Amino acid sequence: MQLDPVILSRIQFAFVISFHIIFPAFTIGLAAWLATIEGARLFTGNALYRRVFDFWLKVFAVSFGMGVVSGIVMAFQFGTNWSVLAAKTGAIQGPLLGYEGFTAFLLEATFFGVMLLGRERVSPRSYFFACCMVSLGTMFSSFWILANNSWMQVPLGHEIIDGKIVPADWMQIVLGPVQMVRWPHMLLAAFLTSAMCVAATGAWYLLRRVHRDEGRVMLHWGLALVALLIPVQLYVGHLTGLYVLEHQPAKFAAIEARWKNEQPASEVLIAWPDEANERNLFAITVPKLGSMIASGNWTSAEVGLESFPKEDRPPVLIPFFGFRIMVGMGLVMLAVSWFGNLLRWRGTLETKRWFLWCTYLSFPTGFIAVLTGWYTAEVGRQPWVVYGLLRTRDAVTPSLTAGDVAFSLAGYVLVYAVVYSFGLYYIYRLLRDGPGADAEPPLVSGATGSRPLAFAGHPDTATVGTGEQEP
Repeated sequence: MQLDPVILSRIQFAFVISFHIIFPAFTIGLAAWLATIEGARLFTGNALYRRVFDFWLKVFAVSFGMGVVSGIVMAFQFGTNWSVLAAKTGAIQGPLLGYEGFTAFLLEATFFGVMLLGRERVSPRSYFFACCMVSLGTMFSSFWILANNSWMQVPLGHEIIDGKIVPADWMQIVLGPVQMVRWPHMLLAAFLTSAMCVAATGAWYLLRRVHRDEGRVMLHWGLALVALLIPVQLYVGHLTGLYVLEHQPAKFAAIEARWKNEQPASEVLIAWPDEANERNLFAITVPKLGSMIASGNWTSAEVGLESFPKEDRPPVLIPFFGFRIMVGMGLVMLAVSWFGNLLRWRGTLETKRWFLWCTYLSFPTGFIAVLTGWYTAEVGRQPWVVYGLLRTRDAVTPSLTAGDVAFSLAGYVLVYAVVYSFGLYYIYRLLRDGPGADAEPPLVSGATGSRPLAFAGHPDTATVGTGEQEP
């Protein structure tokens, strides 16, 4: 069988970015969680928050390092596998990726050093400021990456000169309407991913009857944050779907597995798309609901894949199932968080072991939602790498052979299998061992200077570490 270097290059990029994306999706939210919990410690002086912070800081450090390594590897492929893409769009993508490095990564890296090594070297307020800067840096990083990807999804603010795509309006490229929807969608996904991991870790500790104080903080705070954010995310996700409907109608039709033009359009809840015969097998549909979801009324006409030439149609199977899995994970998070907060309000959250198991087993929902959402967006964009301007098959390096890509892909798989197995196992060990009880007493600042909490007469001093107080 003849191997296609284009297909292999796409598989390689998908493999590398699938490993990479799970770490920023986790660390963006985790950095915000660390800043929040450090702010709570600074405001209340509660040593329990210090122990929770120190524990998650270790997890953040390992995850941050793994994300950086995998992100650097991704950049290599623009020169090795996608040199035509780099040559034609470098005037736009180069500055955007450069801004990500200089304004975001340097901000993260600089203040991350303070977070790791500066607790006893700077004032408590300066340390909190460093935590906020790291969190802000992770958000800036995601902004520039999403600006680059959003431009590839819906190119705006450009012109073509001598066959190259160059910037004409940076405001449209950086702050266009599509970017202003997709970036919040990604940020919320990251916050939800981290919050579910924090809540699941807390549930795990309560199930094991260890680290009960820290587990309560993680469980309560995590479920509360998810309960607040998931309705917002569902709404922003709907806005993201509207941009797809307007700017990428072929992708929208693939997500819906809508083969024919329909008026009114039904909604396919679940089916098995048969691309060869352009039909859906075992379909469960709701009449007229597709029109209502897409256009806001029950009788609108919706475009099917038959309206597009076959060479311009995306694959259907991955966007169709990817979108439904993503939405399904969101509904799981909604159910777990809202029911958990109902139990919390009734005072029975920590006694319902079956619910603690549900929360613990829900820890991967955010990661799955992020990955399947990315697959939906990227595979649904095909056959374009820059939508409507540059096809994927025309963007690869001309001299690239299938053997070259197969060799490098095998190398990536082998190295990632070794490195990330050790990294993920170390994170598991950190999570299993849990927060230590050896944190130094936090300092309380006042008119007479800073002093350890244990000598400040703080009411929390008598209860911290007993294993039974409520946060």
